[in-house]
Amino acid sequence: MRILAFAGSTSSTSINRELVKFVLKNFRDEDINFIDLNDYSMPVFSVDLEKKGFPDEAHHFLKVIEECDVIICSLAEHNRSYSAAFKNIFDWASRINVKVFQNKPMLLMSTSPGGYGGGNVMNTAKTFFPQFGAEIKDTFSLPKFYENFDLESGVINPDILQELNNKIENFKNEIKN
Repeated sequence: MRILAFAGSTSSTSINRELVKFVLKNFRDEDINFIDLNDYSMPVFSVDLEKKGFPDEAHHFLKVIEECDVIICSLAEHNRSYSAAFKNIFDWASRINVKVFQNKPMLLMSTSPGGYGGGNVMNTAKTFFPQFGAEIKDTFSLPKFYENFDLESGVINPDILQELNNKIENFKNEIKN
């Protein structure tokens, strides 16, 4: 199985990237393509720029999705929505192929320092991603990242860890069937 993994952030200290890295430990035997959104930097989308053509990075983003079997991502929440970097990539890609996620099964996650765990961006993505070809099989939000996650150990709250492990197992079962 080929897994595409990414965090919806370009921060060098992305907590969402840390969450994805932790979850990927449960998929060690799989072919993992863990991309960095910094490699997909493009001008801010506008219809004026679109008329001049699409950036190669937008085509490349769609290509890595095409080449995978499943997607694991964790979205950063900026002002209750997607990060500007992710939204820009998403905007460009969706103008090339409205089914950006190409009907791939997805484990959708979010985390934040606050108690809602990126719940606003999660709710937005759960609503809109299926319209763009995402088959969301399960979701997970990690609240209070700095209280519930250790960079060496991962999720340290036993109840939250159990919830996450259950969701990972459910996701694995969903994609096998």
